[in-house]
This record gives sequence, structure tokens and C-alpha cells, in this order.
Amino acid sequence: MKRQDPKSFGEIFDEYVAREGLTDTMSSQRACYLWPEIVGQGINRYTSKRYVEGSVLHVYITSASLREELNMLRGKLLEEINLRAGASLTDIRIH
Repeated sequence: MKRQDPKSFGEIFDEYVAREGLTDTMSSQRACYLWPEIVGQGINRYTSKRYVEGSVLHVYITSASLREELNMLRGKLLEEINLRAGASLTDIRIH
């Protein structure tokens, strides 16, 4: 039996995620996790809840004026989230 080089935890975890078919789920969760990094801490202070349902990211904002401003930037935010998270989200709904 030939000995293999040891694998890092990250490699083992990635193999498990791929084998179990959880790649899309992990990408969606990564999109939620990256929201504060993408929009910044100032905007994230007004975020009360975020989750992915299907291929849509739902974000709840407590400020009405900020909500409208983010709605105008939805396309750019969606593009940035998909790029960084490796996700394939189709829309962002800002509530």
C-alpha cells in the first residue's frame, strides 16, 4: 500500500462538502457571512437579519432610506457577492 502525503483539514472538508453535494449550500451560507465585509460595518449596523432562500439573498434593513439606496445598488451588490462567495444567487431582496 502506497503512503499518501497528509491532507490539510481544509482539503478534507472540501472533499466532504463536494461528495455530499453541499457545495451550493456552502456558497449560499458564505454569501450571508460576507455581507458585512461587502457593505461595510456602517451599513451592517442597520442589518437585522439575512438568509438565503432558494437562490435569493434576503436582507432586512432597519433604515428606510438606506433600504431604498441599497435597492438601487442591488445589481452591483449581487455581482460582488457572487464573485466573492462563489455563489450563483439570482437576486437580492432588501426588506
